[in-house]
Amino acid sequence: MAEIYLASKKRYEILDGLRGVAALIVVAYHLFETYSKSPAEQVLNHGYLAVDFFFVLSGFVIGYAYDDRWDRMSMKNFFKRRLVRLHPMVIMGTLIGALLFYLGDCSEFPLVSKTSWWMMLAMMLLGFTMIPALPSMDIRGWSEMNSLNGPTWSLMWEYVANILYAVFIRHLSKTALMIFVAFAAFLTLNLALNWDVFGLLAQRHAAYTVIGGWSITPDQAFIGISRLLYPFFMGLLLSKLHKLIKVRGGFWWCSLMVAILLVMPRMGGEGQEWMNGLYEAVCILVLFPIIVSMGAGSKVSGRSVHLCKFFGQISYPLYITHYPLIYMQIAWAKEHPDASTGEVVALCIGLYILAIAIAYASLKLYDLPVREWLKHHWLMKNSRKETVKQ
Repeated sequence: MAEIYLASKKRYEILDGLRGVAALIVVAYHLFETYSKSPAEQVLNHGYLAVDFFFVLSGFVIGYAYDDRWDRMSMKNFFKRRLVRLHPMVIMGTLIGALLFYLGDCSEFPLVSKTSWWMMLAMMLLGFTMIPALPSMDIRGWSEMNSLNGPTWSLMWEYVANILYAVFIRHLSKTALMIFVAFAAFLTLNLALNWDVFGLLAQRHAAYTVIGGWSITPDQAFIGISRLLYPFFMGLLLSKLHKLIKVRGGFWWCSLMVAILLVMPRMGGEGQEWMNGLYEAVCILVLFPIIVSMGAGSKVSGRSVHLCKFFGQISYPLYITHYPLIYMQIAWAKEHPDASTGEVVALCIGLYILAIAIAYASLKLYDLPVREWLKHHWLMKNSRKETVKQ
C-alpha cells in the first residue's frame, strides 16, 4: 500500500499547556538548585519529577498520534517523523552549550579549563547525534551523557521509548501492555523505595528518590530505564483505554496539581527517608497519570486556549536550551560566594527571562522553519516517490 504523508490530528491543548507549566517549573528548580546546600534543602524540591511527568505526556501523545496509523505508515516513516519533531532542538541546545561552554569554567567543573577547543567541538558533534558519551569522555566533570547540555539525557531515553514502542510495544494487546506496565511499576517502586532487588543501586548518591539517569554507568542506566518504562507506557496505556476524566476548568486544576507536586518539600527526616520515596512513587504511579487523564478529558476555552498554545510551543525549546545558562549561573555563584541577596535575585530573574526569550527565539527563528522544511523536502517528498513507484 502506498504510504502518504500523515496530517496532524487535533491537539490536546491542555496537555500542551501542562507541558509548558512543568518546563517553567524545571527552569526555576535548576536556578534554585545552584544555591541549595543539599537536595533536602532545595526550595522547589521535587522539580526533577517533571521528567517523569513529561514521559507520561509523551506516552499518551504517541499512542494517540500513531496507534491507528500503522496500516499506512512504515516504521521508517515513524522514526523520520519523530526525528523531525525532536532532533532540530537537540542540535540547537547542544550548539548553545558549545558556544557558552568555556564561560562555565569554575571549581565545580574542573575539566572545562583542561578541555581543548577541538575536543569540545568533537563532543558537540557527538551531541548532535544524540549518541551518549561515556564517563571517560566527560569534558565538564559531572559524567553527563552530553557535557554541553545535560538535559538531553532524558531525550535519549525518549528516543529509546520510541524505538521500543515502534518495534515491540505497539504489537501488544491491551492485556499484555497492562502486564508490561505492571512490571514497570515494580521497577519504579524498586527505585523509589530503594529495594534494590537487582543490586544495581548501591553506587548512587541518594536513596529513596528517583533522581538520576543522566550517565552511562550501570547504576545510572538502570535508573534511567526504570524512570522511563512506567510513565511512558502508562501514558500509552491511557491513550489505548481512553478512560479520561472531565473536569471544569481542567487546565487550571491540572496546572495547580502539577505545580504543587513539583515544588513539594522533601518528605521525611533522618531515619524516615522512605517517606520521600513513597511520595515520589505515588506521584509517578498514580497522580501523574490522573493529571494526564484529566487534561486529556477536559476542554479549554477563551484566553486559556492561547495560553496553552504558547506554553506548549515553548515547553520543549525551553527545556532543551535553558541548561547552558545554568552552567554559567553555577560558575558565577562559585566565583561570587559573597554576593548579596539582591544580586542573586537579579541574576536569577534575568536568567529566567533570558531562558524564555532564547526558547521563543529558537522556536520561531529555527525550530518551526527547519521542521517545516524537513516536512516538505524529506517526509512528503519521499512519500510522493513511494506513491509514484506503486
